Order: sequence, then C-alpha cells, then structure tokens
Amino acid sequence: MRLEGKVIIVTGSTMGIGKAIAKKVVAEGAKVIIHGLEENLGAQVVSELGAKNAKLHIEDLSNEGAGQRLVDLAISTWGRLDSVVNNAAIVAASDIHTTDKAFLNKLMEVNTYAPLFLIKSALPHLIESHGAVLNIGSINAWSGEHNLLTYSITKGALMTMTRNLGDSLFRENGVRVNQINPGWVLTEKEIERKKEHGLSDTWYKELSKMYAPAGRIIWPEEIAVACIYWLSDESGPISGQVVDLEQFPMIGRNIPKDATTIPHK
Repeated sequence: MRLEGKVIIVTGSTMGIGKAIAKKVVAEGAKVIIHGLEENLGAQVVSELGAKNAKLHIEDLSNEGAGQRLVDLAISTWGRLDSVVNNAAIVAASDIHTTDKAFLNKLMEVNTYAPLFLIKSALPHLIESHGAVLNIGSINAWSGEHNLLTYSITKGALMTMTRNLGDSLFRENGVRVNQINPGWVLTEKEIERKKEHGLSDTWYKELSKMYAPAGRIIWPEEIAVACIYWLSDESGPISGQVVDLEQFPMIGRNIPKDATTIPHK
C-alpha cells in the first residue's frame, strides 16, 4: 500500500495507459479521479474500482476551467489532493503538409496547455500535501515518427515544462514534478490505429526485434507499475527528471546496417 491515503487525479483514465495507472494507484491504497471523454468506459472503470475509491469526471480538457473542476471534485469528495497524473493526450497523425494552425492549436491545448493549467489549479493543494506531479510524455518528444509531427511537438514542449517546473516548484514549494516517456505500448487505441494504417488484425503478435526486442511491445500495466515510484514518497527529493520507458535507448541508438536489417536476398 505504497500510496495509502493519497488522492490522485489521472487524466485520460477511461482507457489505455491512464486506466492501468488508475487501477494500480487504487491497488496501492489511493483514491482516484477518473477522467476522460467516454462516459460509458469511465463508468466501467469506476464500477471496477468501487465508488468509494473512484469518482468520474467527463470533460474535454481544452475547455476553460476544466482543470479547476477536476481539482474541485477531488477536494469536495475527499478533502485533499496529493498528486496529478497528466496522461490525457490526442494522438493524431500529421506531417508538415497536413498541419495547419487550428490542428496544432488543438493538440497543444490538450497535450501541453491542459497539463500546465491543471498543475496550476492543483498547486495550492499540492503544496499543502507536499505532493507530486507525474507527466506522461512519449519517446516521440525526442524527435518523433515522421507522421506524428504535431504530436511530437506537443510532447517535446511537455518535456521542457516538466524540467522547468520540476526545478522551480520543488525548490520554491516542495512539489515534485517528473515525467515518464512511454515507448510503444499495446493500448486499445494503438491496436486500432495500426489497423487503420493497413496492418493486420494481429499485427502486434509478430514484430521485428528491431522495434520490439522482447518479441512484443509494452503493456499498459507495465507503465502503470513504473508510475508508483514517482507518485509515492519512495522517490524522495527527486524532481525535474524525464525517464524513457522503451526496450532500447532513445538517444544515440545506431541500429545495425547489415543482413539483420537490410534485405539481402
């Protein structure tokens, strides 16, 4: 029970990584605010976790005041707030030719601005609880897939924000801010997204070891387990850190250029 007595907001927790995080924090003793856009899926998560452990809030985070409403729900329900997990994000394909200002603004609003303003709304309560923020980024923050230009931009901005606030908020207010960058994760949406890209219904069962050395990609539950350290008191005074969670190094990787990767027959 590494999070016993804590109250945590997890955005984008009606499915995927967010749902796995919400389930894990409750298993570790916390109460959780479930958030997302899919009311039926959110209700299922609350049913699984129990009404005494979870409350649901359905709202687009780009709405003015959405972050404050999440904070208000946590305080009105349990009287405190210990952590914020900024997980919600729009993953949408784009390159320089298909990116316009409206598209860029929409992704920035949800993926970057919303986490910032949720932290701002939560800050008075996080100061009181000596709390922690965990931002869920992406390995795409370092450069990104060719068809994820805008998404990669938003995650790069989030990573810089984490480092900046991880320095200032901990030094000035005692609130830690850290980030994990998940790699390729087998979520419901990723399965469907790759099928839309023309892959088979079972694409994730046969993957090149160049992309998945383990023979499979990461499960949401494996990301959730990693989150507990950053949300618990075990991480002590560590703040402003960004940790990549992938099966291979993201920086400096130089893949083989031989018969294992280049067609030769």
